[in-house]
Amino acid sequence: MVLVMQTDTLFWDSLVFDGIDEVEVEGVAAVFGTVEVVARGRADGAACPDCGRFSERVHDRYRRRLRDLPLAEQGLAIRLTVRRFICGSGDCPRRTFAEPFARLAEPYARFTTRLNRALERVGLALAGRAGARLAAELGFGAGRMTLLRGVIALPDPRFSTPRVLWVDDFAIRRRQVYSTVLTSVEDHRVVDVLSTREAGPLAAWLDRHPGVEIICRDRAGAYAEGARRGAPDALQVADRFHLWQGLGRAVETCVAAHRDCLRTPVPTGTLPEATRPTSGRSQDDAEPAGRQAAWKKAAHALVHEVLAQGHSRRAIARHLGWGLNTVLRYANATHWQETIRDNRPRPSRLDPYKPFPERRFAEGCTSITRLHGELVAEQAPVTYGMVRAHIATLRRAPSEAPPRPPSVRQVTGWLTRHPAALSEEDRAGLKEVLARCPELDTAAGHVRDFGEILTHRLGATLPAWIDAVDASRLPRLTGFALHLRRDLDAVTAGLTLDWSSGSIEGAVNRIKKIKRQLYGRAGFELLRKMILLQ
Repeated sequence: MVLVMQTDTLFWDSLVFDGIDEVEVEGVAAVFGTVEVVARGRADGAACPDCGRFSERVHDRYRRRLRDLPLAEQGLAIRLTVRRFICGSGDCPRRTFAEPFARLAEPYARFTTRLNRALERVGLALAGRAGARLAAELGFGAGRMTLLRGVIALPDPRFSTPRVLWVDDFAIRRRQVYSTVLTSVEDHRVVDVLSTREAGPLAAWLDRHPGVEIICRDRAGAYAEGARRGAPDALQVADRFHLWQGLGRAVETCVAAHRDCLRTPVPTGTLPEATRPTSGRSQDDAEPAGRQAAWKKAAHALVHEVLAQGHSRRAIARHLGWGLNTVLRYANATHWQETIRDNRPRPSRLDPYKPFPERRFAEGCTSITRLHGELVAEQAPVTYGMVRAHIATLRRAPSEAPPRPPSVRQVTGWLTRHPAALSEEDRAGLKEVLARCPELDTAAGHVRDFGEILTHRLGATLPAWIDAVDASRLPRLTGFALHLRRDLDAVTAGLTLDWSSGSIEGAVNRIKKIKRQLYGRAGFELLRKMILLQ
C-alpha cells in the first residue's frame, strides 16, 4: 500500500530537516508503514574537496537511501538525489566529485548522523544484544553488530596528562588474563586501558605522556618497575587499601597456623579397650504381647506344623504365598519370640569406640575422613561407612555440646576490623582466643599498631614496626613485614600522604559491569572503548 501525501513541502522541510538548510523536500509517501521522504540538494553547485574550486557543471545523478529516526512510531527513510559535479580545474587530479551533505549524513553512510548518534548512545549503554532489543523497540532496527561497530568507530576521548595517576589491574579472564586500567585520581576519569599488567606497556605509556607527578599503585613488582622506567621523577605511592588487604591475608595465614588454639581445651583421652559386644535378648525381657505378637506366634506354629508333615520350605512358601526368607525365619526360630525384631540398635564394632568420635565431633571436627584416620591409627577395627553413619546420627541429633570454636576467617575478621565495629560477643570470643594463644595475642598487637600507622599517617614509624614484627617470628606476618622493606619508599609515602585509590576504587566495579553486559565475549579493543567512553 502506497499513500502519497500532497502537503506543503515547507512543512516537511521544517519537520524532517530542521536546521539542515542544504536539503529540500520534493515529496512524501507512506509505504507499508514507512514514511519515505524524497529530497534533493538545494545548492546550485559545490566546491571540489581537493582544489576548492566551485563547480556547477553536473556530470550525473544517483540516489541514496538513508534511514532516519522514527516519525510518529513509523520508520522514516530519506531518498536523497545526489549530483556529481565536474571539477573545472585542469590541475586538479579529481575529475568528478559528489555533492556533500555533511550535516545530514557521512559519505557512504546508510544512516543519518542523528540516527547514528542515537545508536551510539544505545550501544554504549547496553552493548550488543540488549542494545539491539532496545533499538528494535524504539523503531531503529539496528542489529547488535551494527551497534558494536558504531562503538568501535568512535574516537578515543581526549584528556590531559593527569598529575596524579592511579594504576590497577582487572581480570579479563580470572587467574589467566589481566589488563591494566589507568585513572586520574583528581578528576576520577579513566584515561587509558592497557592490554597487559606488565612493566613494558606501562613504561611506554608514561614515556608518551610526560607530566605525571604521583603514581598510586598496588605493590606489584611489574607496576613498580614500569613506573620507575617510564617516570623516574614521579613519586610512587603504595595504595593503603592494598596494604591493608595484604596484611589481612598475612594475618589469616598466621591464624591458620595456630588453628588448634581456637578450640576450647579438652582433656585428651585414650580410646577404650575393645570389649566383646553382647547381643541377643535378655532373659529378663518381658513376654511380647499385642496383635503382632499373636500373629507371629500363630505363623511360627503353622510353619513348624507343616514342616513336621515332611514338606519343604519352598513348598510351604508357595502354598502360603509368603516369601522364602519369611518362611526360613520362622523355620529357623526355635521359639516364636525369636522372630520379633529388636528395635534396639544392632551391635557394631564401633560401639566401644563411640565416645572418641563423639568428643571430637563436639570439639568441631566434622571431617569423616579425618575421624576415620584417627580411629584406624589407634588400631580400631572400624570402616569408613561405620564412622559416616554414626556422624550422620550426631548431626541429626539436637546438639547439647558446647558451641563450635570460631573459624580462621572469623578470628581474622576480629583481628583486622576496628575494635569499635566488634559486637560484645565478638570481643568476648577474641579475648578468649588471645588468652589461650600468646602468639596470636602478639599478632593482634602488631595489627593494631599497623592500623594506627595507616589511620593517622604515621609512615615514619614504619621501620620500627617492621623490626618488631621481624623479632616476633610469626608465620607469614614476618614475611609480609620484610616484603614491605623492599618497597619501603612507596609504602612510607602511602602511609604518610593523603593520596589513595579509595575514591576511585569503583572504576573496577564499573569495568565488571561492562564485562557482564558484553557476556564476557568482547575483544580487548571493544572492551577498552566501552570503558573509556562510558
